[in-house]
Amino acid sequence: RLFAHWEAVASTHRVSLPRDMAGPIAQMARHSQAREPVPYVSLSQQGKCEEAAYEERQYPAGKWACVTKGEPMYEQSISMSFMKLMRYICKENSAGCYLGMTVPVLNEIHLTKDETELEREVVTAYYLPGEFQQNPPVPVDPEIHIIERAPLRVITRVFYGMTTEETILREISLFWELLGSTDTVLRETYIVASYENPSIPQRRNEIWFICRA
Repeated sequence: RLFAHWEAVASTHRVSLPRDMAGPIAQMARHSQAREPVPYVSLSQQGKCEEAAYEERQYPAGKWACVTKGEPMYEQSISMSFMKLMRYICKENSAGCYLGMTVPVLNEIHLTKDETELEREVVTAYYLPGEFQQNPPVPVDPEIHIIERAPLRVITRVFYGMTTEETILREISLFWELLGSTDTVLRETYIVASYENPSIPQRRNEIWFICRA
């Protein structure tokens, strides 16, 4: 039943769910309560009501497992990348064990020159749990790369629901209206942070504006 549910979710993202995902899905479901947050420091918060609030944060350097995909649709890229990462987290790694889930999973996106569309290429990144930061298990899948990401300062804003190209472009536009004119953040690269698995309809996401160095 669980597999059938995820299969239905995958079909809304225009991807088919391979049978070998049954094991990782069951394992993720068993461990769904134990999720390690990616560490950060909150620098400031703006806005009194939840709807208009945004937060500035500093994330330390750390090791992430990353997959890059450039499918025709954003949802296809992130779905296919996350399936690869699920296999890595659940068993397909040199430690041969379940590594543990961390949140959020990051999807780094780039806008076209005219800022009206997303570039096809999306980098999906999973933060390695604390116990594996010093010595990350090697992925079996050659498309997964372990990368040391530099410290990152971002301005974040929460939104809920499915993440499609349309919703992301709308959230970026709304956030720019809220922030006003500023040259302290990048205009061409953004991050969509996902806190819950794709089978949750009103799942929590954030849009991250990346502060210039």
